[in-house]
Amino acid sequence: MNTHTDRQASNGLRYFIAAILLMLSYGLLVASAQTTVAVPAHIRDEIPQASLQGSGSFRWFGLHIYDASLWSTAASYKPDSDKPQRLALDLEYARTLYGSKIADASIDEIEKLKLGTPEKRQQWLAQMKALFPDVKQGTHITGVYIPNEAARFYLNGKLLGEIRDAEFAHAFFAIWLDKKSSAPSLRSKLLGIKTETN
Repeated sequence: MNTHTDRQASNGLRYFIAAILLMLSYGLLVASAQTTVAVPAHIRDEIPQASLQGSGSFRWFGLHIYDASLWSTAASYKPDSDKPQRLALDLEYARTLYGSKIADASIDEIEKLKLGTPEKRQQWLAQMKALFPDVKQGTHITGVYIPNEAARFYLNGKLLGEIRDAEFAHAFFAIWLDKKSSAPSLRSKLLGIKTETN
């Protein structure tokens, strides 16, 4: 048997396998790049290092109300952290709703969490009703949590306004992120927490 020929064949097979592995690796990298979710411009302006932490849908008695996405820094938002960080919660609505009803529902959830005094909640309700617009399918409302300062809101990427009340900001985002949230499955998906029911 010709040893030199065998060696050449063996080397050729090695090069072929290496080439296949290289192409597969390149394909995986391309696929990974294609599945990366682009950060909306208004969120990137608020959180320069933002990345998608998690997302999920909210349904009420089977009706699809909205899809929610939580954006945070690369370190990821941690509810129990001693150092609260800026985050953005984007809601893409799946149906028509009045802004006043969104405000009413928000206050109902804040009251269930026992956050704020009755007087404070009435004040917050009035502020939200003045700020929140009516929505339809495809409308995006983004809330930005500014720790110890305010909650800022965007409509389809354009600034709506803000409520400069640190207590309100905490209470509003607690609707989705507090451990006692009335939508625990959605909370887990937003935070990227793996559960048996997800």
